[in-house]
Amino acid sequence: MDLEHGKCWDTSKKDSWKTVLVLAYQSLGVVYGDLSISPLYVYRSTFAEDIQHSDTNEEIYGVLSFVFWTLTIVPLFKYVFVVLRADDNGEGGTFALYSLICRHAKVSLLPNKQVADEALSTYLLEHPPEKKKQSKVKMLLEKHRALHTALLILVLLGTCMVIGDGLLTPAISVFSAVSGLELSMTKAHHQYAVVPITCFILVCLFALQHYGTHRVGFVFAPIVLTWLLCISTLGLYNIIHWNPHVYRALSPYYMFKFLEKTRKSGWMSLGGILLCITGSEAMFADLGHFSYTAIQIAFTFLVYPALILAYMGQAAYLSQHHHTTKNIGFYVSVPESVRWPVLTIAILASVVGSQAIISGTFSIINQSQSLGCFPRVKVVHTSDKIHGQIYIPEINWILMILCVAVTIGFRDIKHLGNASGLAVMTVMLVTTCLTSLVIVLCWNKSPLLALSFLIFFGSVELLYFSASLTKFREGAWLPILLALFLMTIMFVWHFATIKKYEFDLHNKVSLEWLLALGPSLGIARVPGIGLVFTDLTSGIPANFSRFVTNLPAFHRILVFVCIKSVPVPFVPPAERYLVGRVGPATHRSYRCIVRYGYRDVHQDVDSFESELVKKLADFIRYDWYRKQRGNSCSEDDASHSNDSTGECRLAVIGTIAFADATAYEETVQPGSVSVGFRTVDSIGDVIEMEPMGEERRVRFAIDDDDFEGDSQAETEALLHEELEDLVAAQQSGTAFILGHSHVRAKQGSSVLKRLAINYGYNFLRRNCRGADVALKVPPVSLLEVGMVYVV
Repeated sequence: MDLEHGKCWDTSKKDSWKTVLVLAYQSLGVVYGDLSISPLYVYRSTFAEDIQHSDTNEEIYGVLSFVFWTLTIVPLFKYVFVVLRADDNGEGGTFALYSLICRHAKVSLLPNKQVADEALSTYLLEHPPEKKKQSKVKMLLEKHRALHTALLILVLLGTCMVIGDGLLTPAISVFSAVSGLELSMTKAHHQYAVVPITCFILVCLFALQHYGTHRVGFVFAPIVLTWLLCISTLGLYNIIHWNPHVYRALSPYYMFKFLEKTRKSGWMSLGGILLCITGSEAMFADLGHFSYTAIQIAFTFLVYPALILAYMGQAAYLSQHHHTTKNIGFYVSVPESVRWPVLTIAILASVVGSQAIISGTFSIINQSQSLGCFPRVKVVHTSDKIHGQIYIPEINWILMILCVAVTIGFRDIKHLGNASGLAVMTVMLVTTCLTSLVIVLCWNKSPLLALSFLIFFGSVELLYFSASLTKFREGAWLPILLALFLMTIMFVWHFATIKKYEFDLHNKVSLEWLLALGPSLGIARVPGIGLVFTDLTSGIPANFSRFVTNLPAFHRILVFVCIKSVPVPFVPPAERYLVGRVGPATHRSYRCIVRYGYRDVHQDVDSFESELVKKLADFIRYDWYRKQRGNSCSEDDASHSNDSTGECRLAVIGTIAFADATAYEETVQPGSVSVGFRTVDSIGDVIEMEPMGEERRVRFAIDDDDFEGDSQAETEALLHEELEDLVAAQQSGTAFILGHSHVRAKQGSSVLKRLAINYGYNFLRRNCRGADVALKVPPVSLLEVGMVYVV
C-alpha cells in the first residue's frame, strides 16, 4: 500500500444527493432529538421567576427575539458554518478538537509519543504549515508546559460538563413532556403523578441501553420528524389564528427594549432562554456518524425553521392570553382537541433526545479512557455493523440513579433548567476556545481571525454563562459540583498515569542485561511465548527484570508488547502493528507496538494473540530478506545503535495476503513451515522506522535469482529455524506477563500529592477494571508481577 499524504479514505467521490438526503433524514433521530424538544421548557423556565408576562407584551416579544437570534448565531452560524469544518478525519467533539491541536502543536501530555506515529495516514496534516513561517501562538503554546496542562484542564472541563448534560437532559426532557398532564388533572393529583411517571420512564430508558441504539434506532428518525412537523404546524396555526404580526418581534430592537425594561431580572432570565440551544453540541459530537453536508441540510432546511415557527407560535398565543401568567408553558398553546396526541409524541421525542445525549456520554467517557484520563471501565460494543455504538454498564447505572435522584430532588423545571443551562454553556465556551486554536494552528489562518471568532461567539456565550451563574443556589450548583468531582478523578488518574510512565522510563534496564541472561546465571528458557506488557516503546521494562529475579526463567519467544493510544480517531488495521527485534535474531526477542485511535475497537485476546503471531512471522521473513540485502542490524549494531536502546528500527507490518495463507494457518507444523521467500504479490509494502525517527518506505519483491548458492541456503535454513521456533512456541502456549502496581508518593511530597496518590489513585485502581480484565486475559495464562511505584 502506497501511503499518500491526506485522509485514509477516498474523498474524491462525492455522495449522491439521494445518499445525502437519506443521511440527513437519519440524523434527525440521533443528532437533533435533544435540540428539537427544547420548546417544551424554554418559555416556562424563562418566566419561572425573574420576569412576568405583562399586558404590553414587551417581555414575550423580547424573549422571542432573544430565542431567534440565539438560534441563528450559535447553532446556525457557529456550528453549521464553522465548527463542523473542524473535524478530525470525519470525527467531531471536544476530544476531536484536542486531537487536532495536539497533532499540529507539541502540547500533548500523552507519555509514549513516537515520531513513527506521525507517519499514520490518519495523522498526516491536511494543511502543512510553511517551515519558514511559524505561528507565534504555536511557539508560545509549545514553550510553556503550564499551558499544556491548562489546555488539558479545559478539555476535561468540557468533558465533565458533557457528562453532566447526560445526567440533566433526560431529567428535564422527560419531566417537561410529562408535565403536560397538569392541564388534564387537578393540582393535587398532578404533583403526585408527574414525578413518579417521569422516574418510571427514566428507569425504563436506562434499563434498555444494553440493547444498543441500533436495535430501536429505526424508529428514532420518524419520531423526531413527526415531532418537528407537529410543533411547526402548531406554530403556524397559532401565528395565523392569534397574532399574524408576531414576526415583527424577530427584530433585535425588541431585545434592547426587553433589557431596558426588565434590567437585572431580564439579564437573569437569560438562563432560561439559553435552553433553546440545548443539544447544539450534538451536531458536532455526532459528526462521525453522518456527513457534514447531511447535518447542514437537516438543520438549515428542517430543524431550524421548525423551531423558529414553534417559538413564534407560542409567543403569538401568549401575546393574546395574559391570564395564563402562572401557567406559561408549551401545552397551554396546544388546542385541547389534539393535546393528548401531542403529549404522546412529546414523551416519545423526549426519550429520543435523552437517548442521544446518553450515547454521547458513553462515547466521550470511552475517549477519555483511551487517552488515559479516566479509570478503566467495561465497554460493550452493541453493534457489529455500526461503529461507535457502545454501552458502559457502570456509567449507565450511575447515571440512572443520579438522574432519578435529581428529578425527585428538584421536582420542577426551573431548577432543572438552571442546572442544565450552565452545563450547556460551559461546553459551548470550551468548544469556542478550542476552535479558535484550531483556526490558528490547524487551518493556518490569521490570529486576528481566530480572535474575532473568539470575541464574537465568546461574548454571546459569556453573557448567557454569567446569567446561569447567578442561579447557583437555585440548581446551577449541581453541574459545578459534578464537574469538580469528575475533574478531580480524571486529573488524579491522568497525573498518576504520567508519573508511573516516568518511573518506568527511569528504571528500565539495558539490553546488555537481557542478553547476559543465560544458563551461566541459572536462567532457563522455557517453551512458549511470553508477552510482556509495558507502556514503554523502547528499552526493557523494570517489571520484567523483577519477574526474572523472582522466577529465574523466561519463555523461548519473548515479545515486549506496548498497547498505546494515538491522538487520532482511527488507526487503519494495515498500520496498527509496529514490529522490531530486541537484540540479535538468535535471542528470539521482539518488540511489538500496537496502536489504537481514541475511537478504535480493541481486539479480544484470542484474535490479538493469533494476529500478533502472524505479524511476527511476516516480520521474520522480511527481516531475513533485509539481512540478505545487508540492511538488517547485526548483534554488534544492536548493542551500539545510536538510539541508546540497542534496538533495531521498527517496521510497520500491514495486512499482508499470502499466496498460501490457508496452508500456513491450517498446517503450521514445525516440520512443514514454508521457507521460500514471498513475491511482491504476497508480501506488499513495509514501512521501516529508523531509530532516530527517520522513515523509509520500501516496496520489495524477492526472486530466487537474487541469492546465490550457499548464501541462499544458509538464509533459508536460519529463516526456517526461526519460524519453526515461533510455531512450536505458539503450540506450547502463551503467557501474559502484566505488572500489578501499587503507587505511593515520595517522602517529602506535599499533603495534596500524598492524598491524590496514596488514597485517591489507589482507591480508583482497586475499584476499576484491572489491566488483565480489560485485555480479557484468561486467568490460566496470566502472570502478574508486583511492582511498587514511588512517585
